[in-house]
Amino acid sequence: MCIFANSNLREMLDKLEAIYARYQEIEQQMNDPQIIADMKRFVKLSKDYKDLQPVVKAYHDYKGLLDSIAECKDLLANEKDEELREMAKEELNESNLRRESLEEEIRVMLIPADPQDSKNAVVEIRGGTGGDEACLFAGDLFRMYTRFCEKKGWKVDVVDFNEGAAGGYKDITFNVTGDKVYGLLKYESGVHRVQRVPATETQGRVHTSAAAVVVLPEAEEFDVELKMSDVRKDTFCASGPGGQCVNTTYSAVRLTHIPTGIVVSCQDQKSQIKNLEKALVVLRTRLYEREYNKYMEEMSSKRKTLVATGDRSEKVRTYNYPQSRVTDHRINYTMYNLSAFMDGDIEDLIEALQLAENAEKLKEAVG
Repeated sequence: MCIFANSNLREMLDKLEAIYARYQEIEQQMNDPQIIADMKRFVKLSKDYKDLQPVVKAYHDYKGLLDSIAECKDLLANEKDEELREMAKEELNESNLRRESLEEEIRVMLIPADPQDSKNAVVEIRGGTGGDEACLFAGDLFRMYTRFCEKKGWKVDVVDFNEGAAGGYKDITFNVTGDKVYGLLKYESGVHRVQRVPATETQGRVHTSAAAVVVLPEAEEFDVELKMSDVRKDTFCASGPGGQCVNTTYSAVRLTHIPTGIVVSCQDQKSQIKNLEKALVVLRTRLYEREYNKYMEEMSSKRKTLVATGDRSEKVRTYNYPQSRVTDHRINYTMYNLSAFMDGDIEDLIEALQLAENAEKLKEAVG
């Protein structure tokens, strides 16, 4: 039985045809010499063209499937040869099963994507309750995300950090650049709790510590207006690894946005200019966060799985070392391979969160 009523089927086909028309329009524009000369516009069109390709392929597959079903029905209505009729019946059954599956895939494809998903991300990890152990756990999370990014072919750039007394980080901020970074990492925002025996524990007791993760879509220059006249720049000597010049020259940069009081530092690079560029990216993102949080709060009130919300205090995940267990509390997902997870194998869980969110979006669409 088809999962679509006729009206819903017509509506889906109308959407697919509109998308295909837009795809063809973009294709024509990309061959226009004036548009090719406008690099910014050409890059935008190229991205849109690439994003539409999976939907257009599904549209062609679906149209071919509908044609095949119509041919089988016509053959069954008019053919007298029993062998041909049996073959048509078998093909019709297979096509109807494929049709249901493809319609479900297309429904997910037609869910409006968050326009932020394709952006790079700014990630901040802060050690929370638990003292030195919380800082060590923040360091473990940073390593976990670094390994995950390596596997995805993404680039990680540390912006600023404050090391913990026993290792790890009191806090660390880093940029991640690559393909659709924010769309995957946004699920990591929230409080991450760890249960394990700290290295300093002599009685072998399990302690509970926590670290907070904030993931933001990197703000591009046109996303937010930043007047340099509103920014005070201070320079200072960087601390931490990086060679002698890092510690003896005023290469680190601190930016203060006077109207809001937001302060951003960057000390990762030996060059003051490069540190300034990195700091400006984070400052723009911090300013953008204010508006973006309003949108995220509205979304999170509708969907429990969309965790990159304005409320950063939500406990999203527990890492239990004695049981080698990871539990994501948003979707009650548990796995027992903690060592691999901490080594960056987190994509299965992220995909589970995506599926749960898409299911909720589909309910909204039907409702």
